[in-house]
Amino acid sequence: MILGIDTATDTMSIALSNEGQIIGEITTNLKKNHSVRLLPAISELLTECGVTVKDLTKIAVAKGPGSYTGLRIGVTVAKTLAWDLGIPIVGVSSLEVLAKSGGLFSGKIVALMDARRENVYAGVYLYDDALISVLPDQHIALSELLTHFSGMTEKILFIGAIPENLRDIIKGTLGQHAVFASRDMNFARAASLVSLAENEQGVDATNFTPDYLKLAEAESKWLEARNKA
Repeated sequence: MILGIDTATDTMSIALSNEGQIIGEITTNLKKNHSVRLLPAISELLTECGVTVKDLTKIAVAKGPGSYTGLRIGVTVAKTLAWDLGIPIVGVSSLEVLAKSGGLFSGKIVALMDARRENVYAGVYLYDDALISVLPDQHIALSELLTHFSGMTEKILFIGAIPENLRDIIKGTLGQHAVFASRDMNFARAASLVSLAENEQGVDATNFTPDYLKLAEAESKWLEARNKA
């Protein structure tokens, strides 16, 4: 029995999987504090599915990139549960979880998150029976990312909550080759997360760390000030 937790963005999603079958999922796409809502949602899901925490054999969690605060909430809860229960934890890329929603697309799938100042968190994938990474997750200027697609003639799917200003840059650069996912595909689902984690062994909770790709701005400024001191 796998519990999946994704709090990397405004979307909070949790799911339960038993032997490859999704038996329950709760997903909300609200700008509310995940720290207040996550544990009650997990309790509700377990109760509705007739499952106790002792039935869990693995915890899957979105490991980043994403909101610094959101990631810390999900990862902290996942590590605490895994440590208390003595079960492994599997980290899955938040961008890979997003990209899985576009799995029926025949070309490149670009999972994108806004990182401010026309920078993005991005990962590029292809689906061939399984999701394959063709460009590693990274923090990158959008203009630089788009150079990877110059000269391409096939359609490219962009998926994620992409602001209008970034959409305009993408359309202005790639024109008709840029395709944007429908709104219902643009948020992460924990059902996809647990599916991606199904065959992964995982690690001990004490050895697990999230992958922020970039330090939070407050941390960066603190380190910069300390180095100057």
